[in-house]
Amino acid sequence: MKIKKEIEAIRPEVIELRRDFHRHPELGFKEFRTSGIVKDYLESLDLDEVHTCSGTGVIGILKGGKPGKRVILRADIDALPIQEDSGEPFASENPGIAHACGHDGHTAMLLGAAKIWAAHRAEIPGTLVFLFQPNEEDAGAQIMIDDGAMEITGKPDAIFGYHLWANFPLGKIGIHPGPTMASSYYFKIKIHGKGGHGGEPHGAINPIDAATYVLSAIKSFHTLEQDVFQPTVITCCMIHAGQKEIIVPDDLEMEGSIRCLHEGHEAVHARFREMVEQACALCRCTCEIELKCGNSLLNNDEALTALALETAETLVGPEHVVTKNVAMMGGDDFAEFLQYGPGFYFFIGMGDPAKGTDAHHHNAKFKVNEEALPIGIEMLMNLVSDYLKR
Repeated sequence: MKIKKEIEAIRPEVIELRRDFHRHPELGFKEFRTSGIVKDYLESLDLDEVHTCSGTGVIGILKGGKPGKRVILRADIDALPIQEDSGEPFASENPGIAHACGHDGHTAMLLGAAKIWAAHRAEIPGTLVFLFQPNEEDAGAQIMIDDGAMEITGKPDAIFGYHLWANFPLGKIGIHPGPTMASSYYFKIKIHGKGGHGGEPHGAINPIDAATYVLSAIKSFHTLEQDVFQPTVITCCMIHAGQKEIIVPDDLEMEGSIRCLHEGHEAVHARFREMVEQACALCRCTCEIELKCGNSLLNNDEALTALALETAETLVGPEHVVTKNVAMMGGDDFAEFLQYGPGFYFFIGMGDPAKGTDAHHHNAKFKVNEEALPIGIEMLMNLVSDYLKR
């Protein structure tokens, strides 16, 4: 297919869809409006099948006119609990909720691609599955899987995902083989001490003291124990304890994440538990530790990476393909779908300081550079076309 002109023709529609999603952001598993629009849009394309899953997830299936492989294409649809401060004329109308990561763009791009593909279904050698996932920010992929998403999609030969990326300049495509985004597990620690008078600390057991030992143990682990060639980050982001400056609290809660850009996460988790328990015992405290999987390690298939590199170099030129400093400690639960088939996930540069589209993701001032949308659609469609041809 000669798709560049067709992408340009639907560009205003994709932008309008993106702005509408942006104006009406919804949190994970509450994307009722977004999901409804996606479902109606896919049904208007006369796809072979359109399903809902996990309440707000939507799956569309387009069977090509020629036999071939089955490919899943995934876009995330949820927003974040952030008060937007972007200054955009179509800024969020939902207080305290904003598309501050680009998922509105991801959704609009996949809808645009689906429209073009549907118009050319007779030419497609295979089956395309459009998977719109809710709650990416909090492990929605695994919930969709548990609810039967992969039975609906059928077993894929390949799975593709993508992300608009403010860290790369507009026009760049980021590609990386193997471990690309870290596994992310969220921890919650409850430390139990013994409350008492602030003027008589010897009569109490202060859980705050134990928490300081836990933080110190984590820092020592980073610097003295963990192999620097196996990137690992343990970050505490929340601590809650106490209610008055003269009262030693009974309990304390700590929350954060453990991220590993390697396969050895289980050993890291075991050592983390050991460090916390021993640090608390040193201060005569007890503890409870919970670990929740946010996402598994996102591991790009080597063969699909090589294919994507060829596709990207043809599309934007080798000088605009970023292959260094692409892997990161951030996570994406796209990784959960990779247990069902080989996959590849790439990044679409959109950073431009002059337009203010270089603000980091999950930031109140985050903006999407809409010039990146047609580039992303073309990269995705060319990649899938190149894959199906082979």
